[in-house]
Amino acid sequence: MPSTIVWASDIWGKVYTLSTDGQQWELCKDGQVEFKRISAAQECCWGVACNHQIYVYVHTSDLPIRYQEETYENQRWNPVDGFCERLLPSDRWQWSDVTGLKHQPLDCFNLPSSHWEWEADWYVDENIGGEPTEKGGWTYAIDFPATYTKDKKWNSCVRRRRWIRYRRYKSRNSWAKIPSHIEKDQLPDPFNDISVGGWEITDEPVGRLSIWTVSLQGKVWYREDVRHDNPEGSSWSEIETPSEVIQISCGPDDLLWAALWEGQAIVRKGISRNNLKGTSWEIIEAPTPGDGIMHVSVGVHVVWAVTKERKVWFRRGVNSHNPCGTSWIKMVGELAMLSVGLNDQIWGIGYEDRAVYFRQGVTPSELSGKMWKAILVSRESDRSNSGSVSSINSAGCFFGDEVRGQTDSVIQSDVDSEAEQTQMQYLCSNPSDVKEIISPSADLPQGSQEEAGTSCDEVPTNSKMTRAPQWSSIDLVEARINALQPIEDTSNLSVFEAFPEGTEESFVEDAYPLWTWVSGGGCLVDSQNSLKWFTQQRGLTVSMQSMSLSITPANTALWRKQIFDQLSERTKRELDSFRHYEAAVDQSVWVKTGTLQWWRDWKPHKWIDVRVALEQVTANDGTKDSILFIYYTHYEEKKYLHLFLNEITILVPVLNEAKHSFAIYTPEKTKQRWPVRLAAATEQEMHDWLSVLSRSCCEIRKVQGPPSHQAIWSITCKGDIFVSEPSSDLEFLTSTRLCDQMFWHQIGGHLKLVESGSCGVVWGIGHDLTAWAYTGGYGGGFMQAGMDRSTNNIFFQSDTKCVYIYENQRWNPITGYSSTGLLTDRYMWSDASGLQECTKTNMKTPSPQWSWVTDWFVDFNVLGGTDQEGWQYAADFPASYHGYKTIKDFVRRRRWARKCKIVTSGPWLEVPPILLRDVSIHPGRVTGNNEHIAVWAISNKGDVLCRLGVTTQTPSGSSWLHVGTDQPFISLSVGGCLQVWAIARDGSAFYRGSVSSSQPAGDCWYHIPSPPKQKLQQVSVGQTAVFAVDENGNLWFRVGVTPSYPQGSTWEHVSNNIRKVSVGPLDQIWVIADKVQGSHSLSCGTVCHRIGVQPMALKGQSWDYGIGGGWEHVTIRGNAGYCSIQPEASSTKSMNISADDKSTKSMNISADDKSTKSMNINADEKKSEPALEESGNPS
Repeated sequence: MPSTIVWASDIWGKVYTLSTDGQQWELCKDGQVEFKRISAAQECCWGVACNHQIYVYVHTSDLPIRYQEETYENQRWNPVDGFCERLLPSDRWQWSDVTGLKHQPLDCFNLPSSHWEWEADWYVDENIGGEPTEKGGWTYAIDFPATYTKDKKWNSCVRRRRWIRYRRYKSRNSWAKIPSHIEKDQLPDPFNDISVGGWEITDEPVGRLSIWTVSLQGKVWYREDVRHDNPEGSSWSEIETPSEVIQISCGPDDLLWAALWEGQAIVRKGISRNNLKGTSWEIIEAPTPGDGIMHVSVGVHVVWAVTKERKVWFRRGVNSHNPCGTSWIKMVGELAMLSVGLNDQIWGIGYEDRAVYFRQGVTPSELSGKMWKAILVSRESDRSNSGSVSSINSAGCFFGDEVRGQTDSVIQSDVDSEAEQTQMQYLCSNPSDVKEIISPSADLPQGSQEEAGTSCDEVPTNSKMTRAPQWSSIDLVEARINALQPIEDTSNLSVFEAFPEGTEESFVEDAYPLWTWVSGGGCLVDSQNSLKWFTQQRGLTVSMQSMSLSITPANTALWRKQIFDQLSERTKRELDSFRHYEAAVDQSVWVKTGTLQWWRDWKPHKWIDVRVALEQVTANDGTKDSILFIYYTHYEEKKYLHLFLNEITILVPVLNEAKHSFAIYTPEKTKQRWPVRLAAATEQEMHDWLSVLSRSCCEIRKVQGPPSHQAIWSITCKGDIFVSEPSSDLEFLTSTRLCDQMFWHQIGGHLKLVESGSCGVVWGIGHDLTAWAYTGGYGGGFMQAGMDRSTNNIFFQSDTKCVYIYENQRWNPITGYSSTGLLTDRYMWSDASGLQECTKTNMKTPSPQWSWVTDWFVDFNVLGGTDQEGWQYAADFPASYHGYKTIKDFVRRRRWARKCKIVTSGPWLEVPPILLRDVSIHPGRVTGNNEHIAVWAISNKGDVLCRLGVTTQTPSGSSWLHVGTDQPFISLSVGGCLQVWAIARDGSAFYRGSVSSSQPAGDCWYHIPSPPKQKLQQVSVGQTAVFAVDENGNLWFRVGVTPSYPQGSTWEHVSNNIRKVSVGPLDQIWVIADKVQGSHSLSCGTVCHRIGVQPMALKGQSWDYGIGGGWEHVTIRGNAGYCSIQPEASSTKSMNISADDKSTKSMNISADDKSTKSMNINADEKKSEPALEESGNPS
């Protein structure tokens, strides 16, 4: 998990950040402005400066913030001048917006503030719906407004073209002042408080924020139109309130609370996608009369409050459906303020000591948490005092956190430290080493001091010390500390005697800063986080520190190695004494038995209980052979079936919401599309069987260690990752080995997409669009400790995806749309097909390994659009749905979504921070470990990126280089000679020109029309071949691609029912196909291999069907180690060129007559087709 940060400001107005994997407060860059209030999100931080003005701090990123300005130039035809600027009085403006109602000449566009800059000048967009227009970008119609086409007809009387210009936000990693953009007499009052939230409103576009502020006069203001491509927003809107407001808090979702001057709280209702500012307020009374609410902080399911007497309260029963909650719960402690962050984690500022505290034990089942713990880390500006601090700490003067009795049974959380327990035990057992302990009673909250005590017999105090942030002095409910025994005379124990008078106060201020505000809105803390804020060994004596440092991991490893060597030598000596004896047995047998369920082959198909036995025989020469027996009963007759493990090709966990099941494939079962399915009673039992069977299969086939650079990677629809080592004759024309005989074994992790290269660099993308880089290890997931797996390079990995169900309704003249349908209708709650009933209550996670992380919410991101409530309309079930109601629409539906999460492990390391939807790695080989490898990707917003610094030693690279585009892209591929092809959102293809090692991003895009009446959605490029898949499952081949004309000439259809295609470095073609015929039914998601591919016949001849179904993705792009053997000597010679020669000779690897022939074939086509024009975007 990438690190996130918590923000805080001290009494001097300086802003600091603390990373989840850091141990020091870092001073915020551009610290020229002093701040009194701050509120953070993951991508930015907003603040109220001491001059009462609003500033925003946007984190730097490899992905720029760009905003597209557009305007339309309109012309009308007349008999005299033709198309000209003379329009009729009833026509639209000559320069207008897309509707024609707003006058927008080119010179009316100005930068919104000094924090923006223009990228380039205005240029004409020459594409319409994925098709290139004629020179000039004009589209024609009969009149305004009408349907525009790229072709000029005899009745085309008007025309228009779109002009585009991009502006870029330049104030990154600096505080940018927010302009007002309204009349001076309507300017907001000076601001006093601010809150950022709303980024998790489920029905709101991604990247939009809600900014709420409070002025000094108690008015509430809302910042309009704050989103990813407009981080400053546009204007301020005043929100009416029942009384004057002193403080406000906005949660990540739709919760908004504010505190009033009278001591009450108000809750905003009606916040939704269509009304981000809400509709009304509801007043919530203070927890106790006379002690009004002074501060509130809200999350997703929690509300915390601080009263005027600094008491802390927790609101019970808060959620989106009940934002007001039910009742107040009093918490122990006194705080100055609170801040709720991601996952409803909570931070606070102590009232007396002004230290930052973190609430431990906050979980979805226990939102109030367990205890407060002080964050005791130094600041970046305090390094000058590090010597004095460390010297005092080494003397045992300061405790790090809580003080507990030895009989306490407090459960340690993920951020508790063993060093702290050791420290406390040592100090309690050796009171002579304790020179001075600051009294916690001076700092404990009122009402909790009577709970305080000591785990030592006697604790000295120092009355001079007025603050002790090292004590968890706020919430000590679980830390049952007994009464403290003050010592009257402590002058001889004071460590400050050696310092001059007045040094104590300055030292304390330097070592422990006074904080005024904290914001955790952008900080993500969960059970997987290993926080270092509490693990510093404060208070250890010099002897303890030297003791802990003397035992290092290196020493431990050396000690273990010595013992292992000694045991190995003794075993060897004992065996040597008996080597002259003959073996008592010829072979050994190992058996594992158990009870499982088997999905029987004959009808009616159902699960039946069976007994399973795995027998493994090991001969004297070390060879192993294993058989899996499945014993069942049929009509009271005992029968069995057996599987030889050397025939098993793959073991696949099956996506089943009710069963812990897995499938076993053999070549015969693969042809039938009917594997052997077994189910276990528990998840652990299933993993045990998968581990044993996988280990046995790998041992028999002698598959050990990580996959090679030439491995073929694939992913199932469940997200499991498999690899197969291809044989050297796989691509031979004379090969008799079919791909259904290939052995696949699982690699730990969970992904949606994987891409490999022949240099060993492998990247993957999860369902949540998180990018992962392969670390070179093997193991994780279900692979247990006893298996052949690497102990290093295995990390935790999580993935999140949505489960969808549909709510269906039919119209009737009495009640309108209702859930009462016809007898022939689909279920009123169903899946996408309508054939299976799926309700909110009976819908389960995809498998027991998943867990729900959200409630059900309406999904507005549906193809075809929706209305304001998420409904889609149609004439009947099933039909083409649209997002608006017409008089002919008698049925409607809307999609509900719910997120679930899986946590596993594997040899994958996250590549933050940009989410990706596609990635491609150059398939060619590299000559050295430090040679850069081309890696291109598309972000979740459609931006094209080029990864810099990728080598075999650093597969994750260093940074992203943004490549400008005119529209969002959805797919791309990097082929031989750095050919970069991409698919835009409108379904058209683009080719990137002039890409080289010295110019990794190229210079311009060339637009390539898609096949007639088809929209492309995926592309893959090999050494010479370019293949693409459209949205209807058709596979297309680009004809005429040559070194002199790399864009090719035309598209040629190859096959249908194709979901994904992968073209290798030798132009191998592998696909994921649907509707593959089997012995029982059609199979979807089958891995297929194109055979008959030759330099003169890149399309191949026929398909060889492999594993399936249920596969989602396959990549062959790493298999560059073997060259196809052709019958002709010329072809053989051409294909045996080394990788280095390919990089230089590019397309001309075939015989000379091939390049000549291809040029002659396409000569007429090139002449007849218009020359491709460059896209107007110069980036």
